[in-house]
Amino acid sequence: MAAVDSEFGEWPLKRLMTEVVGTGTKSAEDMTRAQAMEAMRRILADEPDHTTLGAFWLANRWKHNNAEELAAYTDVMAEHVNYAEPKVDPVDCGANYDGKGKTAILGVAAGVTAAAAGTPVVVHSGDRVPTQKQDAYKHVLDELGVRTELDPDESADMVDETGFGFYYQPNFNPAIHALWERRDNMGVRTFVNTIETIANPANASTHLGSFYHLAFAKKVTDTFKESEHHDLRRVVMFQGMEGYDDIRPGYTKVAEWTNGEFDDFEIETAEYGMDFEYDDLGVDEDDVAGDSAEITEAVLSGERTDRFADAVALNAALRIYAREDADSIDEGLEMAREAIESGAAAEVLEDLRAF
Repeated sequence: MAAVDSEFGEWPLKRLMTEVVGTGTKSAEDMTRAQAMEAMRRILADEPDHTTLGAFWLANRWKHNNAEELAAYTDVMAEHVNYAEPKVDPVDCGANYDGKGKTAILGVAAGVTAAAAGTPVVVHSGDRVPTQKQDAYKHVLDELGVRTELDPDESADMVDETGFGFYYQPNFNPAIHALWERRDNMGVRTFVNTIETIANPANASTHLGSFYHLAFAKKVTDTFKESEHHDLRRVVMFQGMEGYDDIRPGYTKVAEWTNGEFDDFEIETAEYGMDFEYDDLGVDEDDVAGDSAEITEAVLSGERTDRFADAVALNAALRIYAREDADSIDEGLEMAREAIESGAAAEVLEDLRAF
C-alpha cells in the first residue's frame, strides 16, 4: 500500500494519473468518491505542482468525469464557499462563467423581469473566467450601474430587497477564484468550469443551467443527486446560446428533474409567435456587455418591443416556470410581459441601481 500523507491521504495526483485516470482514453478508470475528494482537496490547497495538475485536468477531460466524481469535486468546493441565504428561495442561475462573445446576454433582463413577476432570481459569475474570458453577468450589470463586487451577505440582501441578486465569485468562492492563473495557462476547459456554475451560493432549492447535449444535462442532475452538500428539489437545464442560459431561437431542448424524476421537452420559439433567428440576437462582438446593457434597459423600460423583448420575455418565463410560479411556459410568458408592460421590471432595475 502507498504511504499515507498525514494531511491528505494516499492518492496524490501523480499516483491517480499513473494508476487510475491517466492510463489512456480507453483504459482509464473512474475514481472513487474518496479519491476524487482527496484530489480536489489537494488542488485547492495548492499541493500539486502545476505540471501534474495540468496533466490531471487533461486526463479528466479525456476520460469524462462521471456524476460521482463531479459530486465529490463539488462537495469539496462547497467546504470553501461562503454561502449566504436570502429569506426568499430564489432560482439559482449558473450560466457558464467564461461568458458570451457573439449574442446578447439576456439573463440579466430575464432575471429582473422574473423578479418583477414575483420569482426571485440569483445569478453568479466571475470576471472573465478562463477559457474564453468573454462577457458574463457581471459585465452587463457593471454597464447598467449595478454594484457587483459584493460580499455574500450583501448579495443575499440584494435578493430580499429587489427580488434579483448577484453573487461575485471571488467573494463567495475564493478557493476556485485562486485557480484562475492555472486555469488560464491550461487553455482548455476543465471540470472546474462545470462545478463553479453549480456552486449555488444562495442555497436555492431550484437550479437553472445550460448544457450542450441531453446526456450532459442528465449528468448534472445526477451530480446534484450524488452531492452530499446540495439538497435541491428541482433542476431545469437547456441548450442555451453559446452554452449560456439564454434560450436558442428556433428549437431548444429542455431537461427537468424534480424530486428525483427526470423528464425533457422542447421549446419552439415559433409556437409563441416569435419570428427570429440566432443571428437576429447578435451584438457588437467588441462590446457584448455594452450592447447587452443597452438592450436590457430598453426592453425593461418598454422602449423595445422587438425580437429582443420577445427573447427576454421567453427567458423570464422559463425562470418563472422553473420555480413553479407558473404551471406552463405560456403562463410564465403572460406574467413576464405584464411585468414589463406595468413598469414593474423597470422599477426592479432602478432598485438594483439604488442598492
